[in-house]
Amino acid sequence: MSATPLLRVRDLSMHFPVREGVLLRASRFNRAVDNVSFDIQPGETLGLVGESGCGKSTLGRCITRLYRPTSGSIEFEGNEISKLGQRDLLPYRRDIQMIFQDPMESLNSRHTVGDILEEPLIIHNIGDRAARKKRVLELLDIVGLPSRSMSRYPFEFSGGQRQRIGIARSIALNPKLVICDEPVSALDVSIQSQILNLLVSLQREFNLSYLFIAHDLAVVKHVSDRIAIMYLGKIVESGDGHDIYRHPKHPYTTSLISSIPIPDPHRRVDHQIIRGDVPSPINPPAGCSFHPRCPRVMDQCRHKPPSLREVSETHDVSCHLEFES
Repeated sequence: MSATPLLRVRDLSMHFPVREGVLLRASRFNRAVDNVSFDIQPGETLGLVGESGCGKSTLGRCITRLYRPTSGSIEFEGNEISKLGQRDLLPYRRDIQMIFQDPMESLNSRHTVGDILEEPLIIHNIGDRAARKKRVLELLDIVGLPSRSMSRYPFEFSGGQRQRIGIARSIALNPKLVICDEPVSALDVSIQSQILNLLVSLQREFNLSYLFIAHDLAVVKHVSDRIAIMYLGKIVESGDGHDIYRHPKHPYTTSLISSIPIPDPHRRVDHQIIRGDVPSPINPPAGCSFHPRCPRVMDQCRHKPPSLREVSETHDVSCHLEFES
């Protein structure tokens, strides 16, 4: 493992003001991301898993600097980028790209596929017109689309084909890190595996690092080296992918894993259903944020927030149960 991570995130927070009253003062904040820390190594995939609304996509947008974080540190190849202005960020835009969840919404319907794939090259002053056209054709071939796709518009393609276009755009500048924001959740199951296999093959060919955001643990299991479980803006468990699946420590992780469908009608599974709804990030509960829904809640969980602590060399968890004396 590299001594210097490709990406190093420390105590990252993104709090959105909730403006109320006649004067629209920010009296409260939506704590979408709250003191999150993790590393991503070169060529590694970190899977980020959690229910909808837990802050996964917001975290990804902070890393790509579509949002400016409220506090914390984002280091890319040892350089701090969390406070940089738009002009200073331009060189990093080449190395950090994003694949969005909805390919139809993220592609400009008024532009042809050729225009969409050429745009990043134009912004970064790469090549002349002939060289850019050659690169666009190369990108289409890499993601498995015919060259005639250049002159067509996004609405002329299926959902899976549109996501291939989004992937082609994300690798146009030869990035080092790609944020995959639920790239298969809007696709049919039969198409999901094709897109996942494409992402894996691109990673091997170009030594890409991925932050793979999803709410489906079954999907993340097949593509991730390490996994981080996120709940209400915080990471509650992280570690080696196989270790997380075989020996989950946090009750939330255990519930997520038990909800994975098993394609065997004769195999009985003890589903540990999570009761209740996710609390509001505007008014999170005291103590452990999961305690209102936890089947194993203790008294200290209601008052004392647990910290993310090491249970083994490759496994961290934020739960009082694990460290109860």
